[in-house]
Amino acid sequence: MTMDVDFSTLATHGPDGARRLELALDGMTCAACIFEIESALKAIPDLTTARVNYGDRRLSLEWTAPTFDFSIVSERLRRMGYRARPFERESGERAERETSRRLLRCLAVAAFASVNVMMLSEAVWLGGDMDATTRDFFHGVSALIALPAAAFAGQPFFASAFAALRAHRLNIDVPISLGVLLSLAMSVYETLTHAPHAYFDSATMLLAFLLLARYLDCAMRRKTRAVAANLAALRAPAACRLDADGAQSYVPLAALAPGDHALVRPGERIPADGVVLSGDSSLDESLVTGETRRRSVGAGDTVYAGAMNFDGALTICVLAAAGGSLIDEIERLLDKATAARSRYRRLADRVARLYAPLVHLAALCTALAWLLAGASLHDALTTAIAVLIVTCPCALALAVPAVQVAASGALFRAGVLLNSADALERLAEIDTVVFDKTGTLTTPEPRVANAQEIEPELLMLAARLAHSSRHPLARAVAREYPRAAPLEGAREEQGAGVVAIVDGIEARLGDPCFCGVERDCAAAARDESSVIAFRHGERSAALVVRQTLRRDARDTIDALTRRGLRIIILSGDRTAPVEAAARALDVAEWRGAMKPADKVARLEALRAQGRKVLMIGDGVNDAPALAAAHVSLSPIDAAQIAQAAADAVFLGEELAPIVTTVDAARRARALMRQNLALSLLYNAVAAPLAMAGLLTPLIAALAMSSSSLIVTLNASRAGRVSAARELEGARARSPRTDGPNGSGRAGDESRDGRRVEEEEGIVA
Repeated sequence: MTMDVDFSTLATHGPDGARRLELALDGMTCAACIFEIESALKAIPDLTTARVNYGDRRLSLEWTAPTFDFSIVSERLRRMGYRARPFERESGERAERETSRRLLRCLAVAAFASVNVMMLSEAVWLGGDMDATTRDFFHGVSALIALPAAAFAGQPFFASAFAALRAHRLNIDVPISLGVLLSLAMSVYETLTHAPHAYFDSATMLLAFLLLARYLDCAMRRKTRAVAANLAALRAPAACRLDADGAQSYVPLAALAPGDHALVRPGERIPADGVVLSGDSSLDESLVTGETRRRSVGAGDTVYAGAMNFDGALTICVLAAAGGSLIDEIERLLDKATAARSRYRRLADRVARLYAPLVHLAALCTALAWLLAGASLHDALTTAIAVLIVTCPCALALAVPAVQVAASGALFRAGVLLNSADALERLAEIDTVVFDKTGTLTTPEPRVANAQEIEPELLMLAARLAHSSRHPLARAVAREYPRAAPLEGAREEQGAGVVAIVDGIEARLGDPCFCGVERDCAAAARDESSVIAFRHGERSAALVVRQTLRRDARDTIDALTRRGLRIIILSGDRTAPVEAAARALDVAEWRGAMKPADKVARLEALRAQGRKVLMIGDGVNDAPALAAAHVSLSPIDAAQIAQAAADAVFLGEELAPIVTTVDAARRARALMRQNLALSLLYNAVAAPLAMAGLLTPLIAALAMSSSSLIVTLNASRAGRVSAARELEGARARSPRTDGPNGSGRAGDESRDGRRVEEEEGIVA
């Protein structure tokens, strides 16, 4: 499809009257393209918004003027060397997969050629008594391997460089392509003239190194595309629409309109935001709002798309259909935040901005100076190529990726999986940490808070009965004895509880009225608690179910505070449990009952203050905030969309990996800066020597390889982490008993074969 097509006919109309259009862009190579494209398009009259998302190569345009001329956008993009086409998420994913496969094929060819040509070159270097015929044969074989391999493997760089030159601009691929092509051309000339040295190995090795970095970057980008698929999983596949006469018909979500009536059966997701007209049920909205309790709904209550309906059938009146629901708002916030985050320029990219023109200028000046001094064209070109080789961006290209590989490996061993190639750089810059509460500071599943106060035999019996129920409170009780066998003959009475006969005596678990222990449960209940009753004959218990803080939450907060970080809690949960958690963790800044947009607004306010925020969350409602933050982490038990939006995921039930990651990132940033400094120092020393003719292309290639080796060895120092051991020592030195109710437990104890894990306090 050509740029002459008027894509504006595909634009959609927003509720505010603006027209919006999304295009996929081909030809983007680095984060610098974002600034170039947006700066050029924002100067177009009547175009109100031009935003580039580098992660999925998407250009979002918005305008309000009815006379807007889209051809101006088309022409400007064409002049800059970019090709646009309608954005389709599925086709974009296919294109990204194909790009990844192509890069992998190019990498395999370059690596194969590099290894074989290097062996041949080493034979020439070390064969001091090698005769000219054998040497020419080795050079000829190297040419037969290197030339077709470079022609195939160098396509990503050659195509990018050609597009940039055609658009009268430079990018980092221009000096790479120029260096490779000149090295190959000079090597062919040296081979044909029976010269003692050729430089095929330099060209193939450079391509292999850079293709590896580009393939890893492409793999990281593909992970961000999982966000759309994860959001789609939260939507109902279709809706059961009720006509005016009550007839039912299944229609796609796009066919629903405000005012339509829809039937939602138990086990189905709410198809659109609306209000309940009839029916009573309970909804699981945890993936949407972050609230862990099921919410009982009836006529007049508002419901949100994506919530799971459990108990009864509901008839709803649609208020916001496709494009206007809470899930759609989350998706828009996520897209906007992801696009904003993609503007971040990596340290190597910032250095590389000046690198390309300086390298070209140095090589050109060298060739001209030697020609003016009376040197032959061969000698002038040989010296210029030595300059290009010795200043080859191999060490610069490895300076950051080598540290990332070493640090990523160390973090993997510590239970942290990175999703973003530049996450370490952004993690090292943070000065504020924002936590979600539910599922992040707390364990993802509720527990029986007063388990130690209940007779073990009675609790075991309650857990066995609980295994026969699917109610969330019963599952919390069953979790106390996960391997206990269910009671035989147990039956569940809908909306009341579970009953069974044990040793000839009736046992009941469920609603306090159902169990006949209302008074005991009323005394145990609190605003931030749920209570489930158990009775076996004359014995009874009120089981208080709450979410518990992760056992090392307080030590993690203390460790982060010692590192000079500001701690904030932002949660979609109710205010009372958020306040209880903040008190238990001694966190002064907190806020509850926050919607996804509220969290994003708070993060933007912190950014406006100059803060660089690490956001840690686990729910669907946290995904926009995770993407909007400077950098983000998510636990492994988080919702899939939260994991996809986060820059890294940490394993296990503890928060210690957060401190480990911060420490590793700060160390990695220091090593990245050292590597860049070493690369620049090497160029500052080697380039003048090459320009003076004191370095032959062979020595220049050896020097370039040595600089890459030094950078790689320095990067290997990033593979050390120790923060987790620090937290383990802190817990061992000072077991805590300061939960929100002053009843936290420290240590582990065994009771009738049941392991009671250490808890750091209880919150709802």
